[in-house]
Amino acid sequence: MSTDITLVLGGARSGKSRYAEGLVTASPGPWVYIATAQIWDAEMADRVARHKEDRGPGWTTVEEPLDLPGALRRHAGTGTNVLVDCLTLWLSNLMMADADVPARAAELLDALAGVEGRVVLVSNEVGLGIVPDNALARRFRDHAGRLHQDIAAVAQRVAFVAAGLPLLLKGETP
Repeated sequence: MSTDITLVLGGARSGKSRYAEGLVTASPGPWVYIATAQIWDAEMADRVARHKEDRGPGWTTVEEPLDLPGALRRHAGTGTNVLVDCLTLWLSNLMMADADVPARAAELLDALAGVEGRVVLVSNEVGLGIVPDNALARRFRDHAGRLHQDIAAVAQRVAFVAAGLPLLLKGETP
């Protein structure tokens, strides 16, 4: 099997994660969920616990807020289906850690080029609204937009999800 990359974009609560999970579970396991969220408070801990419960058995969860390229290299492989949720949280984590975001994004693209198997990446589309009123938010939006474009260029499929409905922007339904 060669690399099979799908990028799933959408707004908050659009149904993008559910759609991405369906793409992954449509294939036989193993299924690996790479979670980029960091738990900062009780509400987030409850949210993460609910998501794990909703996914059900059969998933291996890997929590990796910063070294996403390394996690992909360790867990993606022939016959493995990997879901990364989500790229925008990963970008937030990198920015909070004062990381070199363009360099880390390049590392992610290198990792994607070298993996075998199916990788589905979920991300929030943040470029559809007004221009943010502060420099940090504008930098975040710009990093996200560039990352989405770079991944879309190498992905076999790109879907945009709104109201739980996927619109395929690139490729064919797997």
